[in-house]
Amino acid sequence: MKLFYIKAALLNTMLLSFVDDGTILAQSKQLDDNNVGLYTYNPSLDLGYALHTGTSPLKPKTYWRYLGFYFDHRLTFHEHVRYYATKAFTTVQAIGASSIDCVVPIATYGYCLWYFNGARNKGAMNQLKWMQRKAALWIMGAFRTSPTGSLEALAGLIPVHLMLKKLATRAVYHVATLSDTHPLRSMMGEGLLKRAEPHARSAALMTPAMLGKVKSTVMEVDEHIHTLTESFKPFAPEARPGDRLLDRYADRLHFDKRNPPQDRHPYLDELIANARADPLTALAATNGSVPQSNQYQAASAAIIYKGHRELERTHYVSGRVTAPDAELNAITCAVHLAVKQANCQHIMVFTDSMGLAHKAVDPSVHSGQAFSLSVCRALQEWFEADDLRCITFIYVPSALRWDIHGEAHKYVTKLKVRVGRCKMDNSIDALRSQAAHSVLDSWSSTFQDPTYRGSEFLELQWPDGRPIQPSYLNGGPWLSTFRHSITEFTRVCQCITGHAPIGAYYHRFKINKPHSCTCGAAFQSHQHILFCCCDRYSVHYPHFLRDIALFMKYNPKAFGFNRDPSGVGSLLRVGLFLLLEDLSVN
Repeated sequence: MKLFYIKAALLNTMLLSFVDDGTILAQSKQLDDNNVGLYTYNPSLDLGYALHTGTSPLKPKTYWRYLGFYFDHRLTFHEHVRYYATKAFTTVQAIGASSIDCVVPIATYGYCLWYFNGARNKGAMNQLKWMQRKAALWIMGAFRTSPTGSLEALAGLIPVHLMLKKLATRAVYHVATLSDTHPLRSMMGEGLLKRAEPHARSAALMTPAMLGKVKSTVMEVDEHIHTLTESFKPFAPEARPGDRLLDRYADRLHFDKRNPPQDRHPYLDELIANARADPLTALAATNGSVPQSNQYQAASAAIIYKGHRELERTHYVSGRVTAPDAELNAITCAVHLAVKQANCQHIMVFTDSMGLAHKAVDPSVHSGQAFSLSVCRALQEWFEADDLRCITFIYVPSALRWDIHGEAHKYVTKLKVRVGRCKMDNSIDALRSQAAHSVLDSWSSTFQDPTYRGSEFLELQWPDGRPIQPSYLNGGPWLSTFRHSITEFTRVCQCITGHAPIGAYYHRFKINKPHSCTCGAAFQSHQHILFCCCDRYSVHYPHFLRDIALFMKYNPKAFGFNRDPSGVGSLLRVGLFLLLEDLSVN
C-alpha cells in the first residue's frame, strides 16, 4: 500500500483500489490523466498501451459503487436513490406495514450526499416520493387513484421532503458528539476542527468568497451547529470499560424493582417511614418542569431531608431543554447535595423517571452527558470514603403528588423565568425535538390544503372535539387504531378518502356503473351514505355487527365526526358505510 501511494503521488491523479475485487479507480479532472495514471501505475495491464494512447475501446462507467454509495459523472445520485428506493419498497412488501421504521434508514441511506440547501435534487426526490406512494398503496390496499396526501396521512408516513429535512437538521447536531480527532472533523470549519488535521478541501482552509459559494452538508453544519450549547466527551475517563461506576460499585447502586402499574401509595408510605426512622439515611426529592408556554424556561428542583427535617432545597432554570433533561439536571443536583450531608450512609432519591435514574449513572454520550459524568464523579468519591455507603433510586408517579415528591413538584412549578434575549442553554434532545415538531407543524399546515389531501377527505375529530392531525408517531392516529385488522383499515381508508365503489367515484372517473343510491337518491356520495341515506340500517345493518363489535373492543374512545360531536351515531354510520359493499382489496 505504501508503494501504491508513492506512485500515485507523482501523478496528477488519485488512485483507489478495492481489496475484494481488485478494481483500480483513477480520479482526476480529465480522462486523459486517468489513462496515463492507470498505465503508469501498472504497465503490464493488457490494455495499458491502448489506455496510454487514448485508443482504448473501454468507456467510463455510467456510475460506480463505493462503500454502498453510487456515484455518477454529474453527481446527481439518481442511481443511488433509485437503488435504495427499490430496496426499501421490496422490504416493505416482504415484512409488511410494521416495517416502516426499519425501511426509513434504507430509503435514506447516504442522503447527506445529495440532500442539502441549494442542491439540485428534484429527480431524486421524485423517485422517493414515488416509492413512498407505492408503499402506502400496498400497505393500505387503497385505490391507486387515492390522493398521495391522504395516503401518507392515513399510513402515518411523513412526506419525503419533510422527513429528509428533519433527518438533516438532527444530523447537524450529531456532529457535536464526535471525538476530537474524528475524520469528519477534518472537513469542518475552524470552530469544529478540534484536534483533527484539516483536509485539503476543509472548510477551515476556504476563503470567505469560496465559503459563500460552496453548498454542502458540511457547510450546513458550520452554519447551524452554534445553536447547540451542550458539549460531549466521547472518551471520558469515567466511561472507560472497567472504570465505570456500574462496573466498580454495582452492589451499591440500587434501583426500585417494584412493578410500576401496581398501587404504589402504600408501598411508598411504608418505605419512607422506615427511611425516616434511620438517622443515617438522607432523602432526596427531585423534579423537573417544562412549561407549556415557550415564553418560559425549563426548571429543576431538589429537596434534601433527614427524618422529617428539611436540610436543603434549591431550584433553578435549565434553559430550553426537554423534560427528561430537566429531570436529569434535578437528579444531579440532589446527588451533589446529598453526598455533602454529614453522617449519611444511604441516599434515597425519589424521581418520576427510572429511565433517567439509570441514565444518571451512565457516562456514555447522550443528551445531558455532563450531568451524568458529574453524578459518576460525585458518587465515586463518596463510595471510596466508606465501604458501607449506597444509593437507591425510587420511582414515584408524578400524578400521585406524593409526600416529599409532591412538595418538590410544587416548589419547581413556582419558578417561572421568561426567555430572555441572551443566549440560553440548548440540549441536543431539545433541538432534535424542535426539528421534529417543526416538520409536524409544516405537515399539519399542508394537510389543510384540499389539493394535497383530496377534496373528498372526511375530516375526523377526537372525542374532545380536536381535529385529528397527521403524525408519524406510532404509525399515526388512523393506522394505530386499526392495526389489529388490515381488512378493516382498508375499508376505513376507502371510506375516509371517498375512493370506494360508490356512485360519486363512478361519476368522477367516468366508470360505466350507476351513480344513484339504493335509497333512490340521484347521487351516491360518502356524505350521503353517512348522514342522509334512509336505507343504511335496513340494507346494510346485519353485515357490520361483527366489525362494529371489534372496533369498539380495540378502540373504546372512538373518533367522532364533526357533524356528530357525541361520536356514537357517527360510529354506527361509518360502520354501515364500511360494509356498504365488499370493499376488500380484491
